[in-house]
This record gives sequence, C-alpha cells and structure tokens, in this order.
Amino acid sequence: QVQLVESGGGLVQAGGSLRLSCAASGRTFSNYTMGWFRQAPGKEREFVAVLSRSRGSTYYADSVKGRFTISRDNAKNTVYLQMNGLEPEDTAVYYCAAADYDTIVVVTRRYAYWGQGTQVTVSS
Repeated sequence: QVQLVESGGGLVQAGGSLRLSCAASGRTFSNYTMGWFRQAPGKEREFVAVLSRSRGSTYYADSVKGRFTISRDNAKNTVYLQMNGLEPEDTAVYYCAAADYDTIVVVTRRYAYWGQGTQVTVSS
C-alpha cells in the first residue's frame, strides 16, 4: 500500500504560479512511476504529467506543456508539480497517483494508488 497526500493548492490569479506537493508513505516511493491528474467540475479526470520511476522520463499533456514541470525527491518521498502561467482553464482538483510500471503511464486505470486531491482555482 502507498498513501498519497497532496498539498499546495489554492486560489491564484491568471498568470500566477503554484507548486503542488504529494507526500508518499508506505511502500518504497522510488519503486513507482508518479503522475498528476486533474478533474474539473462536470468533466472526466484527465492526465496532466508523469515521471517514470527509474529513468526519470517525463511526459506532459499538450495543454500544460511548457508551463508545468513534474519532479520528485526520493529522499523526501515527494513528487511535485510546478505550475507557471496558470490559466482559468487549469481550475480543477489535482490528484497525484502512483503506478507500478517503469514507463510513461497516462491512463488512470494503470495507477493503483491515488491521493485525495487538492483544489486549484485560477481567477481571470
């Protein structure tokens, strides 16, 4: 079992920045590929970013490419999502998730563990 707890969400004006954190506990954090997803009201949960467990490969949704950066600190059992140039369309609940695959994973069903989510609201 892996427990994930997100933090760092909040209200920010368009063009602003936030850094989300996801603290993991339980099994060895470095064994998992970590992803960020988001879900806006009335919409399905969508992929945002992923960081593979060993090679450290990253992949981003087109909508956030160039604005968001995913990183991890295995010593702190934490994965981060740095979000710059935020837009009102980025408003959503953001979730981190852990997958037991050593590759890029973008589909929700491949992720076994999920956090409770943190709200990000971007005002125009």
